[in-house]
Amino acid sequence: MRVIILANNWVGWYLTSWLAKYPGVKIVGLVVHPETKQKYRKEIVEAASLSSECIFDAPVLRQVATIEKIASLSADIGLSFYFGYLLKPVFLDLFPLGVVNLHPSFLPYNKGAYPNVWSIIDDTPAGTTLHYIDSGIDTGKIIAQQALAIDPKDTGKSLHEKLEKLSVRLFCETWPKIMANQVQPVPQTLDVGTVHFVKDVDQIDEIDLEKTYRAKDLVNLLRARTFPPYKGCYFLHEGRKIFIRVQLLEEEELNNA
Repeated sequence: MRVIILANNWVGWYLTSWLAKYPGVKIVGLVVHPETKQKYRKEIVEAASLSSECIFDAPVLRQVATIEKIASLSADIGLSFYFGYLLKPVFLDLFPLGVVNLHPSFLPYNKGAYPNVWSIIDDTPAGTTLHYIDSGIDTGKIIAQQALAIDPKDTGKSLHEKLEKLSVRLFCETWPKIMANQVQPVPQTLDVGTVHFVKDVDQIDEIDLEKTYRAKDLVNLLRARTFPPYKGCYFLHEGRKIFIRVQLLEEEELNNA
């Protein structure tokens, strides 16, 4: 099977490495985030082991010359791992078997950005989903998914890390079925669920010291936005931004400290 991978982050690196060794798979093209927006780009490129003319930066995907070059690679399927760019129909139509996306949320909940944050804040189901990409934002038919229980001690960072591991496991378990054409995709129920954009966190990060919060909501907000080294929540004091990170411990952990 001829594959083009679109990848970023640790998950993108791990699964690119895994597929590079998988019997019957040939990686013929790679799309990565530009260097200013990348995570694990160098490792992903090394894992794919392709010549430079088969590696593309995400922003050039809409250029006619790039589309023509990717079409010439005759890929059967596209695989998107934590890839942060919207794909247009002109790109999606290049793949006879479609483009499959690995999204770290339990769709239809938390489509879009930062599902690890919004699952905590909105108290919505957490998990990971393998789905086909269509013209919407994470709205395509679901191939497989798995839920994940959120622990009261989870922060945005710990939940993100749990979802990474779960996402890798879900893909590795499902990929043989995709190759064998043994999946039965299920349409999403689009009148339920949630969607969030990158800019949405800008609306919640400032804690208003004069505002009344329900205790549960404030705790959830602070732990959801605790993700070092990212800044997260803050309050203003005499023109200064004071940032807040929380640590969540059970009683026995404190007793044994």
